[in-house]
Amino acid sequence: MAQWLEMSYVLTNMDDERINTLYPPDTFPIEIRHYLCQWLEEKDWEGFSPDQSDKEPIAQALLNDAVLLLESVAEQQNIVERMKLLQITKNMMTRPAMEFAVKIRNIFRQEKMILCEKLANKRAEGKTPDFEELSFLKNTVFQLQDRRKRFHSCKEDINWEMVNFEALQSVHAKTPSEHSLRELQMLSKKIQELKINQSSLIRECLGMFTETLTKLKQCQDNFIIKMNVWQWEQHKSVIGYPFSDDLTHLQNWSEQLFAVNSNLRQEWLLIPDLPKEIGEKLTGLLQELIQSSFVVEKQPPQVIKTQSKFSAVVRYLLGESLVSGQPVTMKAQIINELQARNVNLALCDNVGELINHTAILDRNTATKTTNANFRHMSIKKIKRADRKGAESVTEEKFALMFLAEIFITGHETPFKIHINSQPVVVIVHGSQDINAVATIIWDCAFAEPDRVPFVVPDRVTWKMMIETLNVKFCSEVGTNHNLNPYNKHFLAQKIFDQPEYANDLSDSVVTWCQFNKEVLAGRNFTFWQWFEGAMDLTKKHLKPYWSDGLIFGFIGKQHVHLILKESPSGTFLLRFSDSEIGGITIAYVSHENGIPMIQNIQPFTRKDLEIRCLGDRIRDINEILYLYPNVPKHEGFKKFYTEQQPTNSGYIPVSLQTKVGTVPEIDGSHISGELSALNVEDTYPL
Repeated sequence: MAQWLEMSYVLTNMDDERINTLYPPDTFPIEIRHYLCQWLEEKDWEGFSPDQSDKEPIAQALLNDAVLLLESVAEQQNIVERMKLLQITKNMMTRPAMEFAVKIRNIFRQEKMILCEKLANKRAEGKTPDFEELSFLKNTVFQLQDRRKRFHSCKEDINWEMVNFEALQSVHAKTPSEHSLRELQMLSKKIQELKINQSSLIRECLGMFTETLTKLKQCQDNFIIKMNVWQWEQHKSVIGYPFSDDLTHLQNWSEQLFAVNSNLRQEWLLIPDLPKEIGEKLTGLLQELIQSSFVVEKQPPQVIKTQSKFSAVVRYLLGESLVSGQPVTMKAQIINELQARNVNLALCDNVGELINHTAILDRNTATKTTNANFRHMSIKKIKRADRKGAESVTEEKFALMFLAEIFITGHETPFKIHINSQPVVVIVHGSQDINAVATIIWDCAFAEPDRVPFVVPDRVTWKMMIETLNVKFCSEVGTNHNLNPYNKHFLAQKIFDQPEYANDLSDSVVTWCQFNKEVLAGRNFTFWQWFEGAMDLTKKHLKPYWSDGLIFGFIGKQHVHLILKESPSGTFLLRFSDSEIGGITIAYVSHENGIPMIQNIQPFTRKDLEIRCLGDRIRDINEILYLYPNVPKHEGFKKFYTEQQPTNSGYIPVSLQTKVGTVPEIDGSHISGELSALNVEDTYPL
């Protein structure tokens, strides 16, 4: 029957000519395939072939059984369908039994080829079969409804014929006659046939339920996989990976799964003598579906400062199924890592105090969405776990757990659900923010799908690390200009403290400690703190320069000396400072007595660039002429120059300029009218 269920869906999109070729009306009309689907698929037809005369008796027995079954089915149909089926049975009896058996074998083979071809086409086109599977399930529900109606019709016929039989039996008992005896025998035979047909319908329904529950679970498992993928991509989007937050497709999928489950449950209740295990399986699938249909659509910030407001949105994809008049209140509570692994522990102990931790599931009829909007939550206090070794508070991960009880029509007890947010780090001071972000970056980048909360490896390959840094940098800055191979190699040299290492470091292992616990050699800050400083400076003050490829950025002094020493005087490049967090410096070449000297101007910081932008500072410095390798600076940076606006205030305008190597003159009451340019930081003779 499973094969016919699939074929019945395929046939809806097949032209009539092809259907008649597959099921020839004169030799094997489609009605035989439809009404005898379960019986046909229970038999083995592959063993028949025209030259096997020894199997002729078996083929004849099967043909006789098919005729009897189809005659029994005909009795339950309306007059038009009954006459049609009876004519088919007469035609069947005129054909050779072996020809009948071989015909069925060939039809089954053709059906399998059609189904395989359909599956191959879907794979070739990259289509997901989810909605086709749902259409198949809905079609099965319709067939169950048809069989249920036929069952009840058959039951009514039995009841009616039993009344007739008892009345005739009473008459025959008083005045026996051969006529009344024959009528009793005919009625008895008819009642027996009706009971056989009724039992056959029950068996068909049971078989269809078994098959449909398997298909429903497969389709629902696919839905849950897609939900997990959506949540995983949401998690990775913190780094900057692409992510579509559109849940429309998944909501439609969820709603249709719910409808199929509800309709199957209704049929199970209406058809008698079906095992209670079917209802239990449907309830189990429904529980799983409801749980999976809750999603944190808008995650709380992953670094949360106590006493600060934040928000989160939980979406319920099955909002249409909520019982009207019974509002659902969702509650939020904060849980630690151990509680995230064991929901029973979370329900027993509260590790923090949340303000405004409840919200109503509201249905928006315009957008057809159902959300619980936690608008003004705040963590009043937090209870931390005992820390291990040198673990800091910014390495401890928590989560928000959202809970609710959902009432579904037809179910007496509510469905209890819970869903956790992505991990969050709770801080009490703004100075902890950068280190807390490092914990989140590491978690989002390197956590495995379906992990135990919130387990993450403490070491990864540099190849994984640099990919994360590149994606994060481009996402945070808002640029399509990626880190180049020189940038990536320099960053590897820096984190591994190997400034002279020239070979590939892709397979080298980076530890969490190297990333954000151990300070860099000769510095008082970690690798992440330094990298984040350069990223933040670029985001706020250098984005257009970086996007236009004017900033070399991550490059070491030795590499700078190597590429500039052969360049003409005044050739320069822009790089991020090694010694200062969030600083950009200009390295340029000059010649003294024919000897090239590499000069590194004191880094410009955020405060410097707020006073005067980078383009104007580059215009001010007469010592730099060509952006490496040979771009005249006015050609590369002209669009960033600020033109002085005329004023009618009556005052003489004043401008600030950057000079290299000058120091402000201070006489106690006056500072020189020129803004001191930054002193030469380092001079290296080559």
